[in-house]
Amino acid sequence: MPTLGQLVARQAHRAPTRDALVHDGRRITWAELDSDVNRATAVLQRGGMVQGERLGVMSTNCDDLVVALYAAAKLGLLVVPINPRMAAPEVTWLLEDSGATGFVFHPRLAATADKARAAASTPPRFHLPLGPTPDRPQDLRSLMAEAPDHEPGTAVSESDDAEILYTSGTTGRPKGVLLDHHRAIWAGLNVTTTVGMADGERILQVAPLYHSAGLNLFLHGGTAVGATHVLLEAFDPDVVLDVMESERITTFFGVPTMYQMLLDRPDFAGRDLSAWRLGMFGAAPMPPVTIERLRKAAPQVQLFNLCGPTEAGPGGVGLGPEHIADRPSANGWPILNTEARVVDSEGNDVAPGSTGEVVLRGESVMKGYWNNPEATAEALRNGWLHTGDVARIDDDGCITLVDRMKDMIITGGMNVYSVEVENAVAAHPSVADCAIVGVPHPVYGESVVAVVTPREGCSITIEDLRSHVSTLIADYKAPHRLVLGEVPRNASGKILKHVLRERIGGEQGALS
Repeated sequence: MPTLGQLVARQAHRAPTRDALVHDGRRITWAELDSDVNRATAVLQRGGMVQGERLGVMSTNCDDLVVALYAAAKLGLLVVPINPRMAAPEVTWLLEDSGATGFVFHPRLAATADKARAAASTPPRFHLPLGPTPDRPQDLRSLMAEAPDHEPGTAVSESDDAEILYTSGTTGRPKGVLLDHHRAIWAGLNVTTTVGMADGERILQVAPLYHSAGLNLFLHGGTAVGATHVLLEAFDPDVVLDVMESERITTFFGVPTMYQMLLDRPDFAGRDLSAWRLGMFGAAPMPPVTIERLRKAAPQVQLFNLCGPTEAGPGGVGLGPEHIADRPSANGWPILNTEARVVDSEGNDVAPGSTGEVVLRGESVMKGYWNNPEATAEALRNGWLHTGDVARIDDDGCITLVDRMKDMIITGGMNVYSVEVENAVAAHPSVADCAIVGVPHPVYGESVVAVVTPREGCSITIEDLRSHVSTLIADYKAPHRLVLGEVPRNASGKILKHVLRERIGGEQGALS
């Protein structure tokens, strides 16, 4: 199997004149990209970076980010992708935890990068913006102009470490997921094969590339099949629709809120989206009502629900277009080259219809957590990755996630799974977004609280919500309290439930 850097070189030989990257009016062919990557590798070498060191990379989606990622791969560095929305203290923590000796960043993020580096106990010695800034004499792009474009000659193998991907931190401090080239490439190939991505695909890359799905599944997976990557730095539904039309986008991956915002555009039906054929979603549950809207509004699109943790590459289970209509709440079966089971606390398979923890095994599962042997031993047991996800398994092996183990609500001795309640709440016509959390209750143990963002111009009461939900799920699962406001999510679309619990947990409310 090739390494990540070799993926680019192979496409440069196979399809040299095809567009590899499209960003901000610039078009870069595969031959040009490979040349740029080699030049950037030379800059890193001249800056003292050596194989096995860690390179922090903080940027929005752009062509220079892609160049830096593949340059690090060719040199045998471990990339540490950093969320560009992080504050300086958060960035400092990631740099220190990973032991990064290099740090490259988008020019707009220079102030945050400088603060983060200055606060580090051992500041990265290689510190450079990706492009020009007004007050700096050097940047990666300008130094590349003076660097040679030949292959660096570094002996990198597929078993060499390639990435430290920090988990989203929905429950506290993130942990660094360690992947080598083999695992990162398998993560991409498993998904591209599962969904049927083909040679010459045109992928809209608007999901952030610092996240494991954008990076491994769609950047590396797309590069492996010779796709053209059309890069957007931020999600704006009107811009996305414009680009999908003008660039004849065939493949789109987004979190459910992105799809909902696209569908809500009044001109969606009039857009020429005839080239669009693959629509993947993940990172958070998609309400069945949104899936049905998508199927009606864009019937030519094959929809795939992809579900899996960063610790698996990401990888796990998937639900394709043949089942998306009749089982919209399900997550599906193991994707290619992946095994999935639902087990009890002793590690035994649960009976069909029962719930348990999802465990995974496959080529893309992490080597472990960076410098965290205790957490690694807890997650990787007897050859299986324990995900912490609670799921139900059907007679035919179909898996449906119902909650995180730590998010399950026990009220009055009854188990309530938040995803099931969220799907019911989301079906209310006045609900734009929602989350379900449990907070302490003096009598019942926990109270079911719905946090709801109403649709524009709509209002909703707890009585309305309970009446609606009780027609879809058991009445004891219906929310006991309603909190109106924005649902906090991280950049990958996951609900920050620990934030919600902290925000509303101190209030006591009566069960109605």
